[in-house]
Amino acid sequence: MSSGIIIATSKIKACERFYELCDYCGYEREWADALWRDIVTDEEIYEEFEYYADSHSIKDSVEICGYSLSDLYVFQMDKYNLIREIGKNTAECNKERMVLNAFRMLIDMKADPATFIKRIEEGRGEDKI
Repeated sequence: MSSGIIIATSKIKACERFYELCDYCGYEREWADALWRDIVTDEEIYEEFEYYADSHSIKDSVEICGYSLSDLYVFQMDKYNLIREIGKNTAECNKERMVLNAFRMLIDMKADPATFIKRIEEGRGEDKI
């Protein structure tokens, strides 16, 4: 006799991959839980993450005021390079961390676009990070 329960294994796989990435990046569980909750409650962003988890590339299916996940990833890289005062990303640069930060920024930007657009467009001055 069948119980009639259907389990979406793709969500389980995406969740496992997400937490593996967070662990690899050294993120605290509280930060990871908050980001995962925000990802799964936004269908568009969840699909973007699922694509990333499967292909390890960015689909750019979500755009907020002309900015995509790739744009936010590049912003994260620029911020990292500026903080480290190196001008380029090195082998030590954790690109997975940059992707997770870009997802966090995409979600936050969706809630408050003006603040994040201003931050992106202000430029790279050291006092603006």
